[in-house]
Amino acid sequence: MTQHPTQSPQFFLTAPSPCPYLEGQFERKVFTHLVGDKAPEMNDLLTQGGFRRSQNIAYRPACESCRACVSVRILAQEFSPSRNMRRVVQHNADLVGAMHDAQPSTEQYSLFRAYLDARHRRGGMSDMTVLDYAMMVEDTHVDTKIIEYRRRGPDTFITGKGHGELIAVALTDKMADGLSMVYSYFNPDFEDRSLGTFMILDHIARAKAMGLPHVYLGYWVNGSRKMNYKMRFMPQEHLGPKGWERYDHEAISR
Repeated sequence: MTQHPTQSPQFFLTAPSPCPYLEGQFERKVFTHLVGDKAPEMNDLLTQGGFRRSQNIAYRPACESCRACVSVRILAQEFSPSRNMRRVVQHNADLVGAMHDAQPSTEQYSLFRAYLDARHRRGGMSDMTVLDYAMMVEDTHVDTKIIEYRRRGPDTFITGKGHGELIAVALTDKMADGLSMVYSYFNPDFEDRSLGTFMILDHIARAKAMGLPHVYLGYWVNGSRKMNYKMRFMPQEHLGPKGWERYDHEAISR
């Protein structure tokens, strides 16, 4: 891994590139490296400041003409699921989630590959190899976990990693004030289970059990339909010019 001798983080700015969320817009990002003994503390501070982590890089939008990307975190201790969300949990009652240290496996990669091929064939991650996947999971200097969700069959006794059919996976950072969902994926053959929603609900439940106040969902992009799902998990806070503020949107269907 790259070594950086300086103690203070150095920040860099990317060149403009087409925005993947809003047509006609161009994105730029400011980023820094998360390495060394101070990486967990720095990750906490940067995440609270609107950054996201990818491997050993922390980044946030720094677009010149657009401010559509907004950092979102769920207030886990106040959260109460809607009727539809309770149905999602019940529909996935046969799944068991187990949290492990961030270690990749061929089983995970097979599921990851199937997910990309079905859902993001033209995305920026579509050509990721097994080595790329391993780096995504392992290249971290913070407290990163893998949560594996496995289906419990009638003849299956789940005792931990490697038991039961792997249905979904979440890569998650454990921070001082919450859980940050870095990336998640699932078996595309089980689309009717609403597994993306289920994994967020599971993270909220885990944060509650750990006594952590927040679940960080990354960015909500106003005007991007693919990001609308994040607005279903209320109450939540958005990061704005005045800091984190409670978001109130009574028009959201529950």
